[in-house]
Amino acid sequence: MSNQEIIRVKDVMKHNFDMACGTDTVQSALQKMEHHDSHLLIIEKRNDDDEYGIVMLADIAKKVIAKDRSASRVNLYEVMSKPVISVRANMDIRYCARLFNSFGLHVAPVVENECGKIIGTVSYDDIVLHGLIKLSEQENTLEKLGQESS
Repeated sequence: MSNQEIIRVKDVMKHNFDMACGTDTVQSALQKMEHHDSHLLIIEKRNDDDEYGIVMLADIAKKVIAKDRSASRVNLYEVMSKPVISVRANMDIRYCARLFNSFGLHVAPVVENECGKIIGTVSYDDIVLHGLIKLSEQENTLEKLGQESS
């Protein structure tokens, strides 16, 4: 194993995301969205025994716009995916990328390890853009340390 520090999902995730109720209409949920750059809505649990859901903006395009349905008449539960696969905040980004590949995911909610509460989202973009930057910074630091000790 190398001397590189493990880069965890919590180091690269986005903290800003929007949550909505499954009974909200697509139109009302989009109007309430604050973080348009996240491209998704997390659907809240109805109770402790329920699971989170997810609606990607692409889902709305495919299941509402492309089918010429009225956004004011379609509820989020009609277009959401549930249950959603989530990742732990302390997961190594290499394992997160493997999980995404295994299940055909592009984005997932990040859950706090102890309580299962969603604290952010992570995508391939986050893993590549932020994760590789952190890895290259570590490599540069290790190279400098190696040169100084020589």
